[in-house]
Amino acid sequence: MDDRPPTGPDAGRRRVVRALVGGAAALAAGGASAWYGLAGDAPAGDPDGVGPVTLATGRDTTRYLRGLLADWNAEHPDQPAELVELPEAADEVHAQLAGELSAGGSRFDVLNLDVVWTAEFAAKRWTVPLDESDFALDGFLPPVVRTGRYDGRLYAVPFVANAALLYYRSDVLAAAGEQPPTTWAELVRQARTLAPAHGLSGYAGQLSPYEGLAVNALEAIRSAGGDLLAGDGTVVVDSPQARAGLEFLAGGVRDGWIPPEVLGYQEEESRAAFGRGGLLFLRNWPYVYHAVGAAGSPVEGRFGVVPLPGPNGPGSGVLGGSGLAVSRFSRRRRTARALIGYLTSRPAQYRVLTEGGLPPVRADLYADPDLTARFPYLPVLRTAILAAGARPGVPQYQQLSLAFSETAFEVVSGRRTAGAALPRLAADLRAIVG
Repeated sequence: MDDRPPTGPDAGRRRVVRALVGGAAALAAGGASAWYGLAGDAPAGDPDGVGPVTLATGRDTTRYLRGLLADWNAEHPDQPAELVELPEAADEVHAQLAGELSAGGSRFDVLNLDVVWTAEFAAKRWTVPLDESDFALDGFLPPVVRTGRYDGRLYAVPFVANAALLYYRSDVLAAAGEQPPTTWAELVRQARTLAPAHGLSGYAGQLSPYEGLAVNALEAIRSAGGDLLAGDGTVVVDSPQARAGLEFLAGGVRDGWIPPEVLGYQEEESRAAFGRGGLLFLRNWPYVYHAVGAAGSPVEGRFGVVPLPGPNGPGSGVLGGSGLAVSRFSRRRRTARALIGYLTSRPAQYRVLTEGGLPPVRADLYADPDLTARFPYLPVLRTAILAAGARPGVPQYQQLSLAFSETAFEVVSGRRTAGAALPRLAADLRAIVG
């Protein structure tokens, strides 16, 4: 996905139209078989096959997966697992997985899928449904289990959970005798008054036109009581609630408590701004906690986290994370399922957190005294995950996200009002999802 800001007044619209023509519109015109392509006629793998398998994933930047697989291999020398690292960028991972699977390739056995890809890969018959009784799902956080289902069946076992947190400068609020905000009004007031008094900018999220903005905007819309799609798939984005959510962000940019440079921020740019001591508030993912709290950081010991605020109380987060799926073309599906069971077990999930620094999916780890001492944000993160909702679970999510992020950027950057932009977005989304 091209994450550069549009360069002309109609640039975003042109990109949306290309996406519609290139993907989802073809599905609407040609029926479900248009999704299957070559893979629909390719021979499936072996449901009972055992032996060496591969785990395909985005780049393992903390290298925790190598240790997990080394232990698996020591216990299963006749069924070793090989790590296949794809690029770090999510769109490149998606492209490589899609290229292999659309041709019916059997190079990958277990797929580490972003939660927003579950529906697409299942609808295209690239992954196979899994027997829920094979996995101890009752020990998982309930919302993350729902991210692994499509059309009533489990296609991906949750592996990593995620939900955004609001980071705040605890020293600044303490000096003013104030508590962190629980409503939008409190956030705006503190960002407008306390931040400039301490030489800080008020607030940053991820407002560059890419998937991060889609998530930030969806959080705001849902916090205001709106949504993109209803439960039955009906497009409902052209609503007063959706307008209120987008206008909240647009108003922040217009009024200055969200600085204009945030329109170019993704996760790392916003993390860096908070980490060097330039922001009062930051919306970002849990990985930021240790990144900005390391010894020697300008904000070490001077920040805290709370759930995202909303108009009248706690806001609505959007679930992130990933799930583990089995390729339809795997020749060793039994081993693939067993590897997923191992990687989602409690001991492995403990290491996902302690070695990988990633939020686990098992609920009891969020109350473990040793872990909460090492990772103080866990109780807040648990609250955020339980209150969060999944992004639309539709096979056309990539196209939907592109259309939504482009429209959201037009609104938050002040190029169009939400009232003018949302009717057109609603029409685009209806063309995408059918």
